[in-house]
Amino acid sequence: MISKSLAKYLGFRLAFLLVTYIVALSIVFILLRLVPTNPVDRLITQLLQLNPNITPEQLREYMKAYYALFELDKPLWMQYITYLSKAFRGDLGFSYINVGRKVSDIIMSALPWTLFLVVPATLAAWFVGNSIGAYAGYKRGSLFEKTLLIVSLILSQTPYYWLAMLLLFAFAYRLNIFPPGQAYPPTMLPSLTPQFIQAALYHYILPFLSIFVASLGGWAIGMRVLTIYELGSDHILFTEALGTKDSIVFRYVFRNSMIPQVTGLALSLGGAVGGALLTEIVFSYPGMGYVLNRAIMQTDYPVVQGVFVILIATLFLANFLVDFVYALIDPRIRIGGEKV
Repeated sequence: MISKSLAKYLGFRLAFLLVTYIVALSIVFILLRLVPTNPVDRLITQLLQLNPNITPEQLREYMKAYYALFELDKPLWMQYITYLSKAFRGDLGFSYINVGRKVSDIIMSALPWTLFLVVPATLAAWFVGNSIGAYAGYKRGSLFEKTLLIVSLILSQTPYYWLAMLLLFAFAYRLNIFPPGQAYPPTMLPSLTPQFIQAALYHYILPFLSIFVASLGGWAIGMRVLTIYELGSDHILFTEALGTKDSIVFRYVFRNSMIPQVTGLALSLGGAVGGALLTEIVFSYPGMGYVLNRAIMQTDYPVVQGVFVILIATLFLANFLVDFVYALIDPRIRIGGEKV
């Protein structure tokens, strides 16, 4: 049963995340309004290209209709209130460029691809990086630990997009082992057939590796530091002095060192989505990042706002759940003098 003190703590965390969520959405709204062009300008330009003989009066009527359709004729504060209220209701509106298409439909068509790319790659990097980092920390001073430290430092400073371009150049264009991009061949339609699944996995390898390898170093370095710190703690030194087997000591050290890494996992998922944005652009992968990039280039406000609403809400929800789990699994935490 959750204690009152824990409920108070979680309530405080939830309120803090809610305020942060509003601030984050507000920043997105402000940044979009600072862009020198707007979707009406783009649509009018396209209209002039299609019909150069349009009269100035007709052009003004079209502009007036577009501003009214997109609710851009309202005061800025009213647009802001409408934007926030829709965000909390889950109403993402309609695309300005793909007129008549719901933003939620656009996002839902891209979200599975992003999750399919980011979640397995991040979890695999988290598991492998923590495992080798813990072993390196336990074997501190060894050749393995020194080598891993150098490699991990290099990988931790490697941007997702740079590694993506390197892998694409080496394995797609030079060696011609993997396809140069996209999530599946353009001659195929998405389905659950063995042929499509095989083709999708074949296209998946390079984007997966670009996120997995770039994420690996940070986890390994962090776990190595945490393991070395834990090895110097009094309770581990006492356990070793009792003659406890190395395997048991390592298990204790690994479990205690993993607690901060569990917290970092939620943050890394959000960061990986941001990194995946550029990775998806490099590989023309039809995920959230690819959709966001196109929406930014087209000044499609609702799509950009919708993508950020989903990303920010998911990240904050993950943080809240990690706070809750972290409080439950760490026996050293006390809230109000009670054991959580």
